[in-house]
Amino acid sequence: MYYIYFVFVAVLSSLMLYECYHRKHPMWWALVVLLSPVTAPYFIFKSRKESGIIIFLIFLATFSAVGGIEAYLYSNYMEKNKYSHLPLVTRQMIQFSEELKLSTLTLDHALIKLENLSKIESRIHEIKKTIEFIDQIRHIMSANQKAILRLVRHASDYRRFFIKKDLSWVFNIQKFYNNRNVKQHYKSLEKYLDAFENLLKYTYINFYNITEYKSEKHFKNYDEFYLKYRRAVDAHNRFNVKRIDFQNSFLKKHPDIKPYLPGERQTETFKLWE
Repeated sequence: MYYIYFVFVAVLSSLMLYECYHRKHPMWWALVVLLSPVTAPYFIFKSRKESGIIIFLIFLATFSAVGGIEAYLYSNYMEKNKYSHLPLVTRQMIQFSEELKLSTLTLDHALIKLENLSKIESRIHEIKKTIEFIDQIRHIMSANQKAILRLVRHASDYRRFFIKKDLSWVFNIQKFYNNRNVKQHYKSLEKYLDAFENLLKYTYINFYNITEYKSEKHFKNYDEFYLKYRRAVDAHNRFNVKRIDFQNSFLKKHPDIKPYLPGERQTETFKLWE
């Protein structure tokens, strides 16, 4: 903090000292500038009169730049240390809750993208793109589940501390993710992704046998994969309706935990891929 400012002031006062020595001015001018840099323009004009305007503009530009940089560094420092006065347990809970919020939002956006990919025409390169994206969603889901688990465990491990501090919102998040409807929602989402991926992989590998050669064998196998996929979609949508009903009623009682719960895309049903 203020390292750039101190260097700037030292250089400025050194230049003023040189100016005083070169033009036979009192040396204490440099000391005043060292203690109060804003007095520099006064001494610049006193020393050089009208010709000091260029030097003044240079001083103004550099002083403004240093002030701006220091303000930026200070704001970053305060942001990083805004919770430093809190107990370690509370800081960890804030960190876990922020990680959960971010991973939930990331999963939500990924599912929106998957829904858009599901609506595209069945072209082989688009099918491959969707298969690759499903793998990305699995990693996003894994990160989200780990974030949920970390927060739930932390709340359980330090339950007495959070009760004492009256941090009830922590237990509300824990209660939501421990609910049976919510757990079924995530399990059905995993099964949906598995079934969708299996269908897409079979379609990708046998694309021309299905679309051009009209092979009965491949059509039959495709129908089997599609039937499993359709059942997975129906099951997920069924469990999702229950989770949505529970989430809506839960949020009426605890609206403050909304950022930590499944968001926009996860409050809708999946459409069938054709």
